[in-house]
Amino acid sequence: MARPRKFDEQQVLDAARERFWAGGYAATRMEDIAAATGLGKGSLYGAFGGKRELFHRVFDDYCGSVVEATAQQLRGDDVNAYARLSAHVHAVAAATAADTAQRGCLLAKGAAELAEHDETVAKRARAAIEALRALLEDDITACQRNGDLDANADPGKLAALVLAVLRGIEALGKAGANEETLADIARTALAVLPRPTD
Repeated sequence: MARPRKFDEQQVLDAARERFWAGGYAATRMEDIAAATGLGKGSLYGAFGGKRELFHRVFDDYCGSVVEATAQQLRGDDVNAYARLSAHVHAVAAATAADTAQRGCLLAKGAAELAEHDETVAKRARAAIEALRALLEDDITACQRNGDLDANADPGKLAALVLAVLRGIEALGKAGANEETLADIARTALAVLPRPTD
């Protein structure tokens, strides 16, 4: 009969995420994760499988939390849709500037390192990116209904553009761009969105 687990699974996943996030997948050893979690390697293997399986759990959990946080920021009524969009774009710039360790986004970092050779990571990254794009499209459509953005513009294309800007902000922040530069990009991205012509 298997012994019951005597640890908080979410705490272990959180600690493992910090290790993978700080060092990347290849440079993180199960010994590092064991030290970070306080669990023996045998317990980790028994609970989560090998390093790749553990990373898949961590990556999936992270992607889900990013999508959920974005949904919380962007969902709401039409009247406040543009304010939500603006706040979200500026929040990404501010959070990126505040990342003084320049760790970047684990979604981007994990996909860049592993997606080419790991279909599980590639599929989860694609799903997360599409979910983020869909949330932006929904909010942009609400902006159009409220008269804040040009109703004739394609909301899907605008959402893809905003998403590309947000991913670019994160990449530039990781490369060392300062707070003022990132804030300027956020302001410019919002300023170039098409407004109603009449």
